[in-house]
Amino acid sequence: MRENVATLLKGIDRYNPENLNILERYVGAQAAENTYDLEANLAVLKLYQFNPVYYQPLTVSLILLKALTNLPHSDFTMCKCLIDAPRFEEDKLSRIVSLADLLETCQFQLFWSHLLDASDLIREINGFEDSIRQFVCHVIGITYQVIQKSVLRELLGEISEAHANQWIVKCGWKDQGDGYVYVVNQEDNIKPKNITEKITFEGVAAIMASVSAHHTGPGAVR
Repeated sequence: MRENVATLLKGIDRYNPENLNILERYVGAQAAENTYDLEANLAVLKLYQFNPVYYQPLTVSLILLKALTNLPHSDFTMCKCLIDAPRFEEDKLSRIVSLADLLETCQFQLFWSHLLDASDLIREINGFEDSIRQFVCHVIGITYQVIQKSVLRELLGEISEAHANQWIVKCGWKDQGDGYVYVVNQEDNIKPKNITEKITFEGVAAIMASVSAHHTGPGAVR
């Protein structure tokens, strides 16, 4: 199906609303099979923009939630920009935006709490929670050097210790056995940047000529 959709998006058919049925089914397949195709999803939103009569709230919700699974990339913002502002007053979209705000501001404990009341939104999206945990681990990896294991479990959604151990191994971190997890030495991640100033001979000559004129011209101080 991915290949068929890719072919569809290459030509003028990309903007043919008659193809929306295929593209909408493809969005549903992404949710069910834990795959992702941003280009196809943006095409769907663009078609809804051009043809509001075909707008499908469920499909838009799935597209936005799938975009969240690809954080820290800016997919959610791109998708959001293709949706008319009044649509966000709808209950589902409003709740999704609230979840996105919590993730983008790294309020992870609050996010998981709110997600409990939004289970209806992610029911059809396979692997949603683990995709978000992948993003949380990314943030932890660039923020912490050592993190308390209990805090790590909270940030990942109050998961069990066994589940936390799986993520520790997956991320290449080290359980120190004293209640703390060694993430990374952040100093090792600092990469010095050499700044080289390039000044051409012509540039220097122009400056020297200007200085010379200032000192020898009319009114110069002698």
